[in-house]
Amino acid sequence: MGLGLAGLVLAPVAGHAQATPDAPAARATGPAAKAATAPAKAVPVDPALRALIPDAALADPVHWALDTDAAHQTPDPASLPDDTAVTDAALAVLPGLTIAWPDSFTLPPITPLTPDPDIASLADVVHDAGAALDVAMPRGGWRGPLGADAVVNHVAPGIDLVFPKGTVLPEMDDLTDRFVALSSLRALGRGEDNLAQLSRRAHDDMALLVQILRIYGYYDAEVSQNLVGLSPLADTVPKPVAKGRGAPPPQATARFEVVPGPRYRLGALDLGGVATSPDRAALIKALALKSGDPANTEAILSARARLSDMLGHIGYAFAKVGDPALAVDHEALTADLALPVVTSGKYQFGTITSSLPKFINSRHLQRMARFRPGQIYDQKLIDDFRREVLATGIVGGATITPREAIAPTPAAPGVADLDVKLTKGPEHTIGAQIGVSSGEGFEVDGSWEDRNLFPPEGMLRVRAILGTREQLGGVTFRRANFLKRDQSLTVDASVQYQTTDAYNAYFASTTISLDKQSTLLFQKKWAYSLGVQLTATRQLVVGSPADVPYTPYVIASLPLKLAYDGSNNLLDPVRGQRIAITVTPAISILDDTRSTYVTTQLDASAYQPLSGALVLAERVRVASINGASIDALAPSQHLYAGGGNSVRGFGYQDVGPRNAYNTPIGGLSVSEFSLEARVRTGLADGAFSVVPFVDAGMVGETPTPTMRGARYGVGIGVRYKTNFGPIRFDIGTPLNRYPGDSRIGVYVSLGQAF
Repeated sequence: MGLGLAGLVLAPVAGHAQATPDAPAARATGPAAKAATAPAKAVPVDPALRALIPDAALADPVHWALDTDAAHQTPDPASLPDDTAVTDAALAVLPGLTIAWPDSFTLPPITPLTPDPDIASLADVVHDAGAALDVAMPRGGWRGPLGADAVVNHVAPGIDLVFPKGTVLPEMDDLTDRFVALSSLRALGRGEDNLAQLSRRAHDDMALLVQILRIYGYYDAEVSQNLVGLSPLADTVPKPVAKGRGAPPPQATARFEVVPGPRYRLGALDLGGVATSPDRAALIKALALKSGDPANTEAILSARARLSDMLGHIGYAFAKVGDPALAVDHEALTADLALPVVTSGKYQFGTITSSLPKFINSRHLQRMARFRPGQIYDQKLIDDFRREVLATGIVGGATITPREAIAPTPAAPGVADLDVKLTKGPEHTIGAQIGVSSGEGFEVDGSWEDRNLFPPEGMLRVRAILGTREQLGGVTFRRANFLKRDQSLTVDASVQYQTTDAYNAYFASTTISLDKQSTLLFQKKWAYSLGVQLTATRQLVVGSPADVPYTPYVIASLPLKLAYDGSNNLLDPVRGQRIAITVTPAISILDDTRSTYVTTQLDASAYQPLSGALVLAERVRVASINGASIDALAPSQHLYAGGGNSVRGFGYQDVGPRNAYNTPIGGLSVSEFSLEARVRTGLADGAFSVVPFVDAGMVGETPTPTMRGARYGVGIGVRYKTNFGPIRFDIGTPLNRYPGDSRIGVYVSLGQAF
């Protein structure tokens, strides 16, 4: 087999130049090159010979040459030449092949260059010139690595922020916190990254740092970034570590050198329609931004929000505040602010229109609002109105849109009606609750309710209680927002059997009340309740002889309650005070004997945060019955103490005087005191708290409260904080228990003890 030089491609050899698109190819030499570069000469063609050449050969010579019968047939393998016959020795004697094979090259040894002393001197000159330039041009940018006196902040593992010595940034802490929170290096981890990944994330963080500096007004800030402390294996994936040994240490530290430069300040302020508004002074005050203030983007956005809120608060129902724009002047180091504002005139409240009048009508919606027609429009009252509508529990969504009814004039404000678009929420609720405590036993509560059976907000609830000490069935009707906002009318009827350590009793009662109470959604400072209660009952003192029958009573009462709640949370308060007073005039009929009396009770509690993890809580209760002897009252009307919400460690109603059968008989007065320390732990992100407590209480046989002969209980509890309040688990023990009393009391409930 023959080889021609025309088909040979020469690969470049190490140490020799090769042609590139940006550089001319090396010039070839030798006879072949001369032949290739010689000018072409014209050769005459014989016409007879020309006539013998087919047109297909002229059009496509290569295709015509290959289009033969032999080319379309598979060759016989035996007829092919043997490739193995071509050896290195045969190739070595190919005529015309004068270039040696690469493995015959011997590279000369590399001799290191001798350091030039002039280069070291030049580096010193450049350093000195840069230092002089920094002094001459103090507002210049970053011109090289910071010196050894730079301030290094280790903001996160493997991440350093480096500032020139003497740099003072008022926003340093905020800037650092923001950078760490958004850093790609910190968010995506570093332990198993190779050098390319680390470099890319560090580059992204450098751009992030520049952006954050501009937020605070440093528009000339310059940042450099490099990776220091690289290990020899920095560009490889680390070997897996043993389980439990933690992630491998960072392979490099990302060092960000920051020269913040000067902080730009606000120049001219263009506030659009604010300049011509009659409320210009109030709006400028709400903006709280002026020329000369730092050009802080966050401060500008906060000012825009304050201005928008003020416009809505003082009557500008249709005002629009556009996006702020800054025009930065790098010569003057200022930024002019343009904030487009269109006030559109002032308005008063008009009428409210409901989109679902058969569900909640417009009149009822107006009752829920804290504003009346003719009052100056206030967006804050609109927001409060929307929260109140959602708090009904029967509304899934509410959109309140102002609509111009009367346009404003220079002499009078316009009128804006409100269109309320309602979406129905779930109207039916099935609830269940399970509780257990010493003295009160095990109890399961269940209920079903329709919260809008009698629109608007007419709720009907059916409930039942099954427990070791109580069984109850009842029906409740409740009209929310009755006559005025947050006021409810409640009618309740129930039958009940109750057994305690003091008495067994059957009840049939009806209660009508008008009240304003706190809810989980709206905690109110002031609450009240006015009621009328009529009860028919048969009761028997525990321990009575078997032949003693139940005693029938008819009791009518007027329970009145007024409460103040200055605490910060309904179920889990940590600061503030609570005070409630209840006065209940009553008449009790036993056979033909009528007894009138008044029960008065005062409850007060206070909460003090002593540290971020410790809250001290105290509770006091005093109560008294005046006007009747204890023998004239039904046992259920006596005053008792003891149990999970009273003196823990003792059973329910077990504190106080006892009869010959060691049965609690209650009294005409009660005094209680509780003290507990609520200590938050670090378990479950602070959800668990430990609560040591001490309780004291006494029931008196006279109407005058006393602590003589008081009973004491101590214990410890656990609280687990949830989205709907803390779950309480308390274990208490009596310090001076009565004969036969249990040594341990266990109490589980939702919410704190008080």
